[in-house]
Amino acid sequence: MWYEWIKDWYSKGFYTKEEVKVFVKAGWITAEEYKDITGDDYVA
Repeated sequence: MWYEWIKDWYSKGFYTKEEVKVFVKAGWITAEEYKDITGDDYVA
């Protein structure tokens, strides 16, 4: 659920990569989903 919402908002420019990392830290998305959303590997 969160993945689709975050991906959509990131693609529209509402979130930066650093902000998307916060969702990984919070457990809302996985590191793999971070990579799918941003195109970059997740590095804590």
